[in-house]
Amino acid sequence: MGDGGYDAQSPCVNPSINLLIQMTGKRKYEMCKRAEQLARTRELIVAATTELHGEVGPAQTTVTEIARRAGVDRVTVYKHFPDERALFGACQAHWLAGAPPPDVQCHAGIADPQARLKLVLGDLYAWYQQEQQMLRNVLRDAERLPALAELLSGQREARRATVGLLLAGRNVRGARRRRTAAALALVLDFRTWDTLAAAGLTDAEAARLAAAMVAAASAFA
Repeated sequence: MGDGGYDAQSPCVNPSINLLIQMTGKRKYEMCKRAEQLARTRELIVAATTELHGEVGPAQTTVTEIARRAGVDRVTVYKHFPDERALFGACQAHWLAGAPPPDVQCHAGIADPQARLKLVLGDLYAWYQQEQQMLRNVLRDAERLPALAELLSGQREARRATVGLLLAGRNVRGARRRRTAAALALVLDFRTWDTLAAAGLTDAEAARLAAAMVAAASAFA
């Protein structure tokens, strides 16, 4: 060691200091291991819950089945997530990390508003196609679960921002702007895509029809 330092293993150091250093190091190690175990348990619970939401929906997901799939007991589930809001929020973050929605802002530079809309709808409808089971389950059960409905309400601002992006360059005012904004909100909604897909339309066909609906809303006086 350089001047001013000391070697914890030196015989000149008080043995009690050595013992204290060893105990402190061991305690830190044990705390780190405990934190890692807690984080891992939390991950298992969230993953199991998210999986069940995709299979049967939040309303049909039971704590008993979550615990079974995560390999823990019911008490452990409640310790990590004392209420539905906390669990739903963790599951939403987990799911979106693995299946992120398209970034509509990447099309902001497209000058033609209809071309911009078609690109956004193409990306969005492809994502809806891929994630349809989870989206269908969650939107259905949000009508029965206030905590889930509250969580989903946080997406309204993002939807308004997308509508604003798609209104840019359309030169509509007053009633025409309100109609166009309403049409945009409608075609961006998962349930609209779900209805069109159930009618047998491909994603490309659904996107073209949806874009035509918005153009019509912008055009009539």
